[in-house]
Amino acid sequence: MRYLEGPFAPVTEEITAHDLPVTGRIPDGLDGRYLRNGPNPLGVEDPAVHLWGMGQGMVHGVRLREGRAEWYRNRFVRAPGFAPMVHVLGHAGRVFAMAEGGLPPAELDGELNTLGPCTLGGTPEGFTAGAHSKHDPLTGELHSLSYMPGRDFVQHIVTSPSGEVVRAVSVPMERTPFLHDFALTERHVVLWDTPLGFDGFDCRWDPERPTRVGVMPRTGGAVRWLEVDPVHVSHTLNAYDDGDAVVVDLVTAQGPFDPADPGGIRPVLDRWTIAPGGVGRARIDDRPQDFPRVNEARATLVHRYGYTAATDLYGIPFTGEGTPPDAAFTNALVKHDLERGTSEVHRFGREESVGEAVFAATGPGEDEGFLLVYVHDPGRGAADLVILAAQDFTGPPVARVHLPARVPLGLHGSWLPDR
Repeated sequence: MRYLEGPFAPVTEEITAHDLPVTGRIPDGLDGRYLRNGPNPLGVEDPAVHLWGMGQGMVHGVRLREGRAEWYRNRFVRAPGFAPMVHVLGHAGRVFAMAEGGLPPAELDGELNTLGPCTLGGTPEGFTAGAHSKHDPLTGELHSLSYMPGRDFVQHIVTSPSGEVVRAVSVPMERTPFLHDFALTERHVVLWDTPLGFDGFDCRWDPERPTRVGVMPRTGGAVRWLEVDPVHVSHTLNAYDDGDAVVVDLVTAQGPFDPADPGGIRPVLDRWTIAPGGVGRARIDDRPQDFPRVNEARATLVHRYGYTAATDLYGIPFTGEGTPPDAAFTNALVKHDLERGTSEVHRFGREESVGEAVFAATGPGEDEGFLLVYVHDPGRGAADLVILAAQDFTGPPVARVHLPARVPLGLHGSWLPDR
């Protein structure tokens, strides 16, 4: 019942609200939509066996324009089967709710209503969504890595800036891995084959299997596989090429990993340097954290800054202050300066809960912009869209947009600027 109660409890209504009240001032030039997806399961028959990530997806969005919060909307993703509920992103002037494990994306309109499943131009095997499809800021392409339980391959799919699939490369696998995320550089695709995978349609951790790191040219070709000790790979912050090596900053955790309880691991932030002779692994930050994000203008390129959501696992307090709302999340965000090896922590209220923050760029500097994140305000029993200045990360929020309803803790989202 852990993922059906408290800050995870689903909401029952779709709401539309206009001209939202704001504390502070929405920054000039922050014009666009902040959207976030996540599971919102209703009518669960047996809460004891409910898995986080099961059930219908719901997208929550706020429209900002000319210093105003024009609207808030939450809409179910109305697609057959398990609705896409992992991510929501924009591409080719359209909006897609993303799934994984063989499901296609669902296209949404500008007001978050579901238009229907979308194949994005199709592939020989049929397009399936990648949970963490990634934009290349240099080419405008969208790269996806897709898997389907029971298939003996995964697909790297490239979608053009106009929205057509231009390439689909199948990578043979001995076992279908649980490939929630991957890494992308200017020249390479990096994928993980961890002990967590599918035997038929049963997802489980196999302690006898190592973790394999695969490096493939973006244009296709043979995958170079390297083994490391068994470890779970959660999410990728960013990756870049460094001569013959690939550098990846990512969230890892020691197994075993129970798919029924994603909050039952202790994720940390690492840097892996993948060279022809092996994989060098270094710890960036040993404090529990996940949901890493980067200024997407630096995606596939050398980056200095990264942002994560602090977690509080096994009863180990992240800040030493207050009582976190749930073991899988807490009330703090972290900004990492990877050049200096330092970090800053922005703490919210003692009983507030916060998930993934998304970077909204407003200038050419890597941290010239704002972090957008939904924060549950227990005093109001509803959520705020909080806007933090990236260059004054520990300072007070520049604005809080007060939403009329609670936003359950969820998964991933995007900032879709007007320009």
